Parts: sequence; C-alpha cells; structure tokens
Amino acid sequence: MQLNQESATRRLTEMNMGDMPVIEIRPTPTRVDSDWFAKYKKLCRKFMESLTDSVEELAMMNLTQDEFMSLIMGRTLPQNISIRFRVPLVWGGKMDTDNLFMCWTFPQSQRLDRFILEQSDAQTVWLPNPAKKVYISAHNAAGGDGGNATADRLSQMAAQIAASRAMEQ
Repeated sequence: MQLNQESATRRLTEMNMGDMPVIEIRPTPTRVDSDWFAKYKKLCRKFMESLTDSVEELAMMNLTQDEFMSLIMGRTLPQNISIRFRVPLVWGGKMDTDNLFMCWTFPQSQRLDRFILEQSDAQTVWLPNPAKKVYISAHNAAGGDGGNATADRLSQMAAQIAASRAMEQ
C-alpha cells in the first residue's frame, strides 16, 4: 500500500505510536556483505555502550539495576528489547550506530514490522525514525520506579561509566 506522510502517521497512531516520526525513502536494493551479522552484533554492543546519554529513556523502561548495567556495558540486551535499523541494510542503510534505535520488541517492534510490511509493494516507503536512540511510545510513557534503580541512581551510574571511559581514552 502506498502511503503519504499523513496516512503513515495515521496508521502509526492506530498502532498506538502516533508520536513516532517517519522518514520517506525510496528503497534501493543493496547488496549486503556475507559477514553482516557479525558486524551487526559488534555494532549493537557499541550502540548499547553509547546509551549512557539516554538514562531518562532507559529509566522509563523499568529495567532492574543488573539489566541496566549489562545493557550500558554492552554485555546483554534485556528480554523484550530490540535494536532496530532505521533504514534496513538491504535498502541502502548504513552499518552505523546512527542508523540504530532501541525499543520494546512487543508491542512496538512487532507493530513497526507490520507497518513496514504493509508498504512492501510501494514505490516509496515511510520508515520509523525516532528522535532519540531509545523509543518509548507516549502511549506507554507512564514509566515506573525503574525496578531497583531510580532515574537519579541510573544517571549517577551512567555518568560514572562515561567518565571512566573518557579516562581510558
């Protein structure tokens, strides 16, 4: 189905993601290297380590302190969280942290997959393009206590980690 910006935004609103910005692209079939997945895994680790500047959004995800630490240390991605390409590699997207964002697997990532697949026969495609590295739908932005880690404590830990990384370089 061919969408325009208004109909793409309306469709995302129907999926409870009306606050998700979109970009229009003309899919350009692109060859992807055979080792793309190994590169992607390394890129995901780098992306996770870069999330120390996204503490407010991470606090809204109600992660436990252990999940938070594992995430920003680049060790493990908590359950039900996905790292997505803004522009897929097969459509000309770059293997770069700026081309990634993180969101809940269910329901957001699954809904975004459906949104993109609905446009599979279109000349131009509207892709999700959140303003920040971590997408929290305004529909689900009630937040919470952050498990055992409050936003202030997460901010403090992130600042300490960022400072230690700066000293290592």
